[in-house]
Amino acid sequence: MSNTGLRAFDETLQVTNTWLKGVMEQAGSEDREDAYAALRAVLQALRDRLSVDDATHLGAQLPMLVRGFYYEGWHPAGRPYRERSKEQFLEHVQERLRGREHLDAEQVARAVFRLLAERVSAGEVEKVKHALPEPVRDLWPGESS
Repeated sequence: MSNTGLRAFDETLQVTNTWLKGVMEQAGSEDREDAYAALRAVLQALRDRLSVDDATHLGAQLPMLVRGFYYEGWHPAGRPYRERSKEQFLEHVQERLRGREHLDAEQVARAVFRLLAERVSAGEVEKVKHALPEPVRDLWPGESS
């Protein structure tokens, strides 16, 4: 049974729901709104720390609906941000979690990065990780903490 009448839309809704469920599982949450806010906040903070080419390559591997909010409000001029610390990255995640102060920026960043490590090609994940400063890279699974 089709929800939208368009196969591509139905498929992206289904895949996006599995991504949200993955964030919920990784973050230990049962709130889909929190999962959406976390996924959006971390992806946008990550996007702004990548070169335009790297951000675009990552975006190409995201489900269509996720890709929409990944690119939402993006202004590639002046990117990537040149911040070097994990704390600065997490501050940007927390800013994007406005109204959801009960969410911990580091916990949701780690959850989204685990999800990306599972759902995006290994080669792309490695390119993204190595485009980040080492302190931010430490938030990814398999990196030292």
